Amino acid sequence: MSTSTPIRGTQIIALREILLLAIDSFRLNQIRFALTALGMVIGTASLILVVTIGLSGRKYVLTSIQNIGTNLVWAEYAGLSDASESSVRDYLTVDDMRAVEQQIPGIKAASPVLNLHQFFTSGGGKERDVLILGVNPEYADIRRLYLVAGRFFDQQDSITHSHAALVTEKFALAQYGNPGEAVGKTLAISGVPFIIIGVFRERFETFGQSEIVDETVLIPYTVARYFTGTDAVNQIYFSMNDSGSVPWATQAIWKAIKARHRAESVYDVGNLSEVLSIAGKTATAFSIVLLLFSLVTLMVSGVGIMNIMLATVRSRIREIGIRKALGATFREIQLQFLAEAVLISLTGGVVGTVLAMALPLLVAFFTDYRLQVSWLSAVVAILVSCAVGVAFGTFPAVRAARMDPVESLKYE
Repeated sequence: MSTSTPIRGTQIIALREILLLAIDSFRLNQIRFALTALGMVIGTASLILVVTIGLSGRKYVLTSIQNIGTNLVWAEYAGLSDASESSVRDYLTVDDMRAVEQQIPGIKAASPVLNLHQFFTSGGGKERDVLILGVNPEYADIRRLYLVAGRFFDQQDSITHSHAALVTEKFALAQYGNPGEAVGKTLAISGVPFIIIGVFRERFETFGQSEIVDETVLIPYTVARYFTGTDAVNQIYFSMNDSGSVPWATQAIWKAIKARHRAESVYDVGNLSEVLSIAGKTATAFSIVLLLFSLVTLMVSGVGIMNIMLATVRSRIREIGIRKALGATFREIQLQFLAEAVLISLTGGVVGTVLAMALPLLVAFFTDYRLQVSWLSAVVAILVSCAVGVAFGTFPAVRAARMDPVESLKYE
């Protein structure tokens, strides 16, 4: 035990001297080392920012999809499994909706959706195809619509077959200039006058999972069905009391609808669970791709460190010879140049990490946006920068340590 303490103390002194030599070398060649470390700054910062952007993007997408309604289930007619009978259609009806509400427990609200189309002429004389949707009053809550102006039609409007209509915000802007001006205006649908009682828009981004387009008009289903003369509907929306029952309810609704129609008829009954899963996998894959690009940047920076260290070794051959003549060992010479490489890499990594972590905080301070900061990515980035320094600094360090002291002293 008495002999181990002096040896350990000597090792600590040697490591301290190696670090001091590396720092002195850095001070003597500040510009060269700073330019070399710049690559690590960019690489490390990009790695952290990629993780930050990936996490923030993933959170935004998943939150937006969840806000659309994780308790939402929809059903629609998909066609016939037998192409020979393609002329016979077996559409969904309001009776299907009522039957499902009676058979499946836990349904909070339901609404049919009937699609109609009509051309409207804008102020410039240009005709636009506008989507008309016949829906129940519950549709506003099921689809979480945001009322910009006016009101939504209610059960009384539906029962009395009121000619009330709501238009999207974009339709109101295109047709009347602003949402407030649209309320109270008369809109002719197939020659029948409707009074616009409200202007709406979707509360959240739906990522294409929506029957509502930029220019859409909503009218009561009880009125819309008279334009078709049938009870057929394009879609049925259901809202469950509990989002946990959605997977089970989706299968139960499909079975209930299937039992009411011909065997060859095909119906799609879905929810946002699959969309959530796909969105999560897509965001993860996108983050991985960007992360690989960041790692390539770090590898390029590592090559730069190796090149500058090889040049450093070449310019300090005589110094290496003198150190070896004074008793420096192979390991000490190797550690000296390896420490310089790691110092360059680590300095760039720390600076890049600080810059990358400061950016989300500055964005949060000056704007309302909140980027999801990953402190783990900062730790990983610093560890990776150290690993790059070791990996790309080993070859120049070994080359310096293997130099012949006699030949090195003769070098001019």
